Amino acid sequence: MEIAIIADDNKKELMAQFCIAYCGILSRHHLCATQITGKYISQATGLEIEQLMAGSTGGGEQILSRVSYNEIDMVFYFRSTEPTGGEPGPTEQNLLRLCDVHNVPVATNIATAEMLIHGLERGDLDWRDIVRKG
Repeated sequence: MEIAIIADDNKKELMAQFCIAYCGILSRHHLCATQITGKYISQATGLEIEQLMAGSTGGGEQILSRVSYNEIDMVFYFRSTEPTGGEPGPTEQNLLRLCDVHNVPVATNIATAEMLIHGLERGDLDWRDIVRKG
């Protein structure tokens, strides 16, 4: 499976802890992440992670592109829960929309991420292989 990982600044530690807890499962899949998140997780876990550009310089858009071309099977995106006083940014909105359009499972919090990772381990998401090849 192709798994994309994104974490807002105040969620990077939580994402690293999640990846440490499920390192055995994640190590059997191809992982890509925005640059700083990827570096942070790689240092914490030893996982091999394809590092894209930093989120602020287009890493989110690189993941958007891969989702739109059906090259991503699952997204872990731990979003900030801090009030920003406004709506989610365009990259965030587009990511969630494209995941809906292409039936890509996306977790925006640790509770959903744990459900997806357990489903991944059980083989519940093997249908993504058929979708990606089709």
